[in-house]
Amino acid sequence: THQAIYANQLNNHINFTMAASKLSSSSLSPTALVFMGLLALQFGIQPIVTKKFTSPEINKSTVIFTQEIVKLLIAMIGITLNTSTKWKDITSGWSIQSWLRLALLPATIYLIQNLCSLLAYQNLDAITYNVLNQTKTLSAALCCFLLLGKRQSKLQIVALVILLVAALVMEGILPLNLEYYMNYLSNTTAAADSNETTKFSLSSRHVSHGVLPIMLASFLSGLAGAITQKSLQSGGGRNALMFTMELCVASILILLVSFATSDDGKKIQERGFFDQWTFLTLVPILTNSAGGILVGLVIKYAGTIRKGFALIFGIFISGIVQNFIDEGKSLSKEDISGGVLAALSLWMHASFPYVAAPAKMKAKAE
Repeated sequence: THQAIYANQLNNHINFTMAASKLSSSSLSPTALVFMGLLALQFGIQPIVTKKFTSPEINKSTVIFTQEIVKLLIAMIGITLNTSTKWKDITSGWSIQSWLRLALLPATIYLIQNLCSLLAYQNLDAITYNVLNQTKTLSAALCCFLLLGKRQSKLQIVALVILLVAALVMEGILPLNLEYYMNYLSNTTAAADSNETTKFSLSSRHVSHGVLPIMLASFLSGLAGAITQKSLQSGGGRNALMFTMELCVASILILLVSFATSDDGKKIQERGFFDQWTFLTLVPILTNSAGGILVGLVIKYAGTIRKGFALIFGIFISGIVQNFIDEGKSLSKEDISGGVLAALSLWMHASFPYVAAPAKMKAKAE
């Protein structure tokens, strides 16, 4: 009997080890590599093209409204061209009640998130934006734990702490200066009297219109993702593109209602929908919409864990492109250190997921 119990426990341990190893042992197909490369490119250039082709004076609601329409059209075309799916099957069992329950709340949160992201795009450089944007992993972990009971492994918790440190380093809140900390610990005023100040203290607009909006957007991203996952699990499941369409329709309706009462709506009536628009304004709209589709394709062909690697490369692409287009600006040691820490944290979080230990069997003496 004891031998049978030991053999069963050993088998459970082997199955547990194999389950953990399978998470990182799957190979990547050429298709997966192509989609990961495209996602990294889109992720890296998005803040740059938005800042370059979107006027700071533009009515941000018009950009978000157009973006939702573009995503809706892409999703509709994707379903129509996919020979393995039929509209009749996808819409079977659909109702307005299920749409309201599954899509309306996440759509409202996503709208606020998009507005915050657009504001941050225009007031932060690409590297800072992308690193701070990665704090959505922290909010996602917190919201998934609170709403879904999803736990993090010890290494994932370490990775989240490293990610927070990366954000603080990028903003200069944690200076890379040993003398600064030595002076602080010895209660001297040398650090306060020095001419070296952090980037955080240089501009209140940089914080209020850049740092805070992207941090709020990151939190809302995690909250909306957790709510969506919980809704889909209890709703019998949805086709991914169909759910994208539901979110887009909800977002469009919310925006239309807001146009009737908000300041943005008044500006549209006074100046027109396309005030401060140019033809090139469509560039960041199209790239951002394509990014949403690429995320789904990467998850399908490479998995969620591998998506993290694509986003890591996107951070470095931001820095490389930014150096080429802005000759007067070079990467600071804070940018490089923060980028490396963010890359390390994403790799750790993607590579060492939580795996539940097998239930302990209670031996009964016979």
